[in-house]
Amino acid sequence: MADTLRDALVSAYETNPNLTAARAGQRATNEAVPLAKANGRPDITVQPTYVENVLQDSGASVVQARGVSISGTISAPLYAGGGIRNAVRAAENRVEAGFANLRGTESAIFSAVVGAYMDVIRDESIVDLNRAQVGVLSVNLDATRDRFEIGDLTRTDVAQSEARLALATSNLETARANLIRSKEIYIQLVGREPGELQAPPPLPNLPATADSAVTVALESNPDLIAARESREAARFDRRAANASRLPTISVFTSPSYSNALRSISSNIPGFQADNSSLNAQAGVRATLPLYQGGQPAAQIRQAQARLGQAQELEIAAEREAIAQTRASYASWKAALDVIAASERAVSANELSLEGTRAENSVGNRTILDILNAEQELLNSKVQLVAARRNAYVAGFSLLAAMGKAEARDLG
Repeated sequence: MADTLRDALVSAYETNPNLTAARAGQRATNEAVPLAKANGRPDITVQPTYVENVLQDSGASVVQARGVSISGTISAPLYAGGGIRNAVRAAENRVEAGFANLRGTESAIFSAVVGAYMDVIRDESIVDLNRAQVGVLSVNLDATRDRFEIGDLTRTDVAQSEARLALATSNLETARANLIRSKEIYIQLVGREPGELQAPPPLPNLPATADSAVTVALESNPDLIAARESREAARFDRRAANASRLPTISVFTSPSYSNALRSISSNIPGFQADNSSLNAQAGVRATLPLYQGGQPAAQIRQAQARLGQAQELEIAAEREAIAQTRASYASWKAALDVIAASERAVSANELSLEGTRAENSVGNRTILDILNAEQELLNSKVQLVAARRNAYVAGFSLLAAMGKAEARDLG
């Protein structure tokens, strides 16, 4: 079965542990919003109690053997200086920042998968080219030895052919090792071994200029969006810290019920004990902070410092997004130019090798000239394969920097 780039991306999207861990982390971040909202909602508690009086004063006038009681408290905040409201807004912004970070993780995983996919294709092609080179040089060596036997060539020509074959063999083993490494990275990211990888499809919506790419990146880059949302969360944290110096007001009610379970006995003649009672109280409670050991001031300074940090990190993220976008665009364009130049080099080297062989047959070229021409052709083919890989990876990295390399963008 042939694998496509889409198959690899789908498998990574579903099974990559870093991505699934990021999703779990985002679910945990989401719960910060209901946790913050809970501080502004009513709080209801009930406390049932059963008591068995195992030791009592025998001389007491009234004795209770056992009893059960139920007490409850209902309280609700009326005013908290804006601390609860700002804490909720900060949590909501952190959720948005978390979603942006999740997008960034997804984009980074996809970029790594594309790189691994193209590395396998490149290294397979390089292995094939080197294997073919070994075959060609083996035939050349046999022909050189035959011509040496009849006195047409010298021992030097045979040694040169043997050296080139040995070098090509070592290059083939190196290429095989590189292919194994690329396949292992692919397995690490995708979760399964690569089959026969098909050529990737054209990349969608690549920008015409670097400036247009930067414009999109400033709006859609997930890391920049995360930095903006984190800055907003820090701004609300500072407002919430200011509330720690303000009074709070809440309403409450505390009902209670007790029952002696008819276990009350009395030595007083004519005394009839009431075995149950029901009480309740309600009121408004205000808390005015007078002195807290400098804690509110320290919290405010801390929140202000973290806001400044978040603002600087936003600037850094913006600079990084611009630099990454422009660098990826330059790499992509350069790789396209390298592809065009390498294609011309391959055509020229094929013609040069053909001419060198023809000239050698009439004595105008040496065996070394043929070996050099073959090596030049191999080098140009390897450079072409690498340039095609680099162009595709750079193009995808450009889309990732622009915030357009996620599952929703790729379908």
